[in-house]
Amino acid sequence: MEPLCTPGPGTDSVCLMSDAAQLTRTEVREAAEAVKAAIDRHLEAVSSSTTADDDPAVFAAYEELAAAAITYDQLLYEVYDEVTPFEVPGDGGPGSYRGPAEPEAISVLIRRDYRIADPRRLRAQAERLDSSLAPRDEGGTGEGVTAAVGVVFGEYEPDEIAARAEEFGLEEGDATLWVTATDPAEPGEWLSEPFDSPDPHLLLCRFDVSEVYDDEPED
Repeated sequence: MEPLCTPGPGTDSVCLMSDAAQLTRTEVREAAEAVKAAIDRHLEAVSSSTTADDDPAVFAAYEELAAAAITYDQLLYEVYDEVTPFEVPGDGGPGSYRGPAEPEAISVLIRRDYRIADPRRLRAQAERLDSSLAPRDEGGTGEGVTAAVGVVFGEYEPDEIAARAEEFGLEEGDATLWVTATDPAEPGEWLSEPFDSPDPHLLLCRFDVSEVYDDEPED
């Protein structure tokens, strides 16, 4: 958004900000000040808390800070096409989604990590599926883990492998599932480059699984 310029005395120009531009930039400044004030109130609530868990004052200050940060991030993007480096935990909070209100299509992006805990068991499963897969002999020759992975994942659906991971000699690691809004695609259109980084502002919902959550203390 550029200022409006009019000829001034001599060779200089006088640049005047339009009312609309000045208003929106003022809104960004006010939103930034609101974030600063919310940070102060949150710190005050945290430092004054006398309860171990679930202090309503701390929770309210947190919610206020999250809302102020989201508002500031939205206005910053709308006016300056910039974003903050901050992210509210969870699904991004209300207002972080910038995709269409009624998306015509969605993409489901899944990542599951596994540690190959028992290579022998993985190879044994693969050999039962593909008799042409040469087993390893005592000297270590024959088809290895890479071939076994190709056979197992070529035969079973990812959900079945996840459910039977231990049976296949795999140990589950972290996993995440993102559902994002997308444009309708023609068959085969994106298959050559299917894993472009997803836009978090098109994220409709996400689900994470990790051992770090299992380590959190219970109430």
